[in-house]
Amino acid sequence: MSSDIILNIFIVLVIFNFLFTTVLEYLNDKNWKDNIPDEFKDFYDAESYIKAKNYKISRGKLSAVSSSLSFVFTLAMLYFFGFGLLSELANSFSDSVILQSSAFFMILYLFNFVIGIPFSYYSTFEIEEKYGFNKTDLKTFILDKLKGLIITSVFILGLTSLAVLIIDFFSTGFWLWLWLGLSILMILLNMFYADLIVPIFNKLTPLENGELRDKIEAYSKKVGYSLKNIFVIDGSKRSSKANAFFSGLGPRKTIALYDTLIQKHSDEELVSVLAHEVGHYKKKHIFISMILTIFQLGIMCYLFELCMSYDLIANALGSSTMNFHIGIIAFSFLYSPVGLIIGVLMNILSRKNEFEADNYAKETYDGNSLSLALKKLSVDSLSNLYPHPFYVFIHYSHPPLIQRLSKLNKT
Repeated sequence: MSSDIILNIFIVLVIFNFLFTTVLEYLNDKNWKDNIPDEFKDFYDAESYIKAKNYKISRGKLSAVSSSLSFVFTLAMLYFFGFGLLSELANSFSDSVILQSSAFFMILYLFNFVIGIPFSYYSTFEIEEKYGFNKTDLKTFILDKLKGLIITSVFILGLTSLAVLIIDFFSTGFWLWLWLGLSILMILLNMFYADLIVPIFNKLTPLENGELRDKIEAYSKKVGYSLKNIFVIDGSKRSSKANAFFSGLGPRKTIALYDTLIQKHSDEELVSVLAHEVGHYKKKHIFISMILTIFQLGIMCYLFELCMSYDLIANALGSSTMNFHIGIIAFSFLYSPVGLIIGVLMNILSRKNEFEADNYAKETYDGNSLSLALKKLSVDSLSNLYPHPFYVFIHYSHPPLIQRLSKLNKT
C-alpha cells in the first residue's frame, strides 16, 4: 500500500464523516412536527412551541457553518500536506521531542481557539440572548475563554509530555503503559472534578439547611446511599437553563444543583431527579460505564501503537518519519469508523440505563414528580420533542423524552 492510497483513505473518511453528520442533522430537523404532543399541551402554547423550533433551527445553522469551515480546513490540510508542514515548523523550534509535539498541538489548538471565538460569541450573545437564555456578560465570557485556554494548554503540555516519555522509554508495548496512565487520569478527574475544575468557573456553595436538604438526606438514608457533599452552583450567572451534575467516587460523591434548577422546580421534583441519579449508582451503571470506557481506552492505545509503527502513514500526511504528534493526527482519522461504532453501542447501553434509572426513581420515590421535572427541563431548554429515530440511534445517550414519559406513566 502506498502513501497516496492512505491519503485517499483519510480524505474519504473525512468526507464520509461530514456528509453522514450533515444528512443526519437534516433528517433530524425535517422530523420536527408542528403539533404539540398531548403530554406537553399544559406546558407549551403555540408561540412557545414555535420558539423552540426556531431555536433549534438557529443553532443548527450556526453549527452547519462551523462544521463546514472545519471540513474545508481539514481537507485543505490533507490535500496540501499541511500537517507535515506544521510538524516541520514545530520540529524547528527545538531538538526535544516533547517540545516539538507540544508546539505542534498548541499551534493547532490556538488556531482552533481563535477561529472558534466568533462562533462562541454569536451563539452566546445572539442566539442564546434572542431566546432568553443568556445571562453571561462580556467580562465573564472573556474570563471563561482565558481560563479554558490556560486549562487546556496545561492538559496539552502535561499529557503530551507524559505520552512522549512513555513512548520513548518503552519502544514496543508502550500502549499498555499509556493505557494505564490515561485510565488513572480519567479516574482521578472523575473523583476530583468538583473540587479542582468546577471552582475555576463557578462558585459551589453547600446547600443550606432546610426542607430540601432534609428531604434529600432522608431519601439518601432510606435507600442506603451515602451523600454528604450537596452543593448549589451559580449557573444563573451564565444561563437561565436549569441543570445538575453528579461526580466523584466513594466518599468523593458530590451532587451540584444549579440555582436555576432549584428556582424552577419543587422539592419533590428535585429529589426525584436525585433518585434517578442514585438509580445509576445502585444499578452499577456508573461502574460498568467506567470499566467499558477503560476498555475502550485500551483498544485505542493498542491501535495507536499499530498506527505509530508505519512510516507510510506519516508520509501520507507529508511527514518523512512517524512521530507522536503526526501519529495522533493519523490515528484520529483512521479510528473514526471504530469510534462511531463504539459510540453507537455505548449510546444503546446508556439509553437502557436511563430507563432503568427512571424506573428506580419511580419505585423508590415518585415517578410523577420525575415526569413533571423532565417536562419542565425539556420546555425550559426548548429541546426537540420529535428527534429522528436514526439520529437518536446514532447520537442520543438518553432516550427521547416522550419515550421516557411513556414508560414512567405505565402502571
